Amino acid sequence: MKVQPRPLIGVLCLVVYLAAFYGVWIVNDIDYDAIGDSADTLLTWYVMPLVVGCLVLVVLASVLGWWRPAIVETARVPRWAAVPGVLMALLAALVLLTKDFSDTTGQMLVYLVLGSIGVGFGEEMANRGLLLTGLRGSLSEPWVWFWTCACFGLMHLPNWVFGAGPVATYQVLTAFLAGSTFYLLRRATGSLVWAMLVHGFNDFAAFAGDGGAWMALVTPFIGLTSLVMVVVLLRREKGVHHVPQGATPLPAPA
Repeated sequence: MKVQPRPLIGVLCLVVYLAAFYGVWIVNDIDYDAIGDSADTLLTWYVMPLVVGCLVLVVLASVLGWWRPAIVETARVPRWAAVPGVLMALLAALVLLTKDFSDTTGQMLVYLVLGSIGVGFGEEMANRGLLLTGLRGSLSEPWVWFWTCACFGLMHLPNWVFGAGPVATYQVLTAFLAGSTFYLLRRATGSLVWAMLVHGFNDFAAFAGDGGAWMALVTPFIGLTSLVMVVVLLRREKGVHHVPQGATPLPAPA
């Protein structure tokens, strides 16, 4: 570890990632509602910003020396905490089986897969990877969970000005709930990789093909289940600091 974890550093990592991602959107003059219309729109508005954002995160993790604490979870919780994540993956698989892919070209499918991989790695590494590592430098675990989920939700709010409109506020709420699911996956499996995979697969199911609108109605219930489970588990960790390996925590109140 080259730099000791601090909350401010974790927040700055997220801000830099968002600046890179949304910067590409601005340069490419995004039309939010048309992202999935063609191979060209998927490449310029879906794949490209995620590639740039992921490269930024790779550089940050390497410079800080935070790869291991960002990816590997040492503060495990019971394996049953992964159940909401499993349900999310099963729901995504079911949605894909009901969708119509007749208008999806092979090139579009490739870009959808690449973009989904980028979403899984980028958004998880930024929030439940680097941000979480920074917050654990001095905050107790309940606050670590809350702020990683809150930031994950709020990072979707700019979608409003890029064309999503008021629906972006709903995205903030559902992202907070989904963040709890991914947080539980990290802690139940001992690795951020599973959260990355489920996150990416979920996004692929949401954006690929036509139909499956009912997915947006069911997913929040999985998130609510995760929220209840997190509250139950973290009641035992009030005031507990899970210090990243090799880090020296700052003294802080619970």
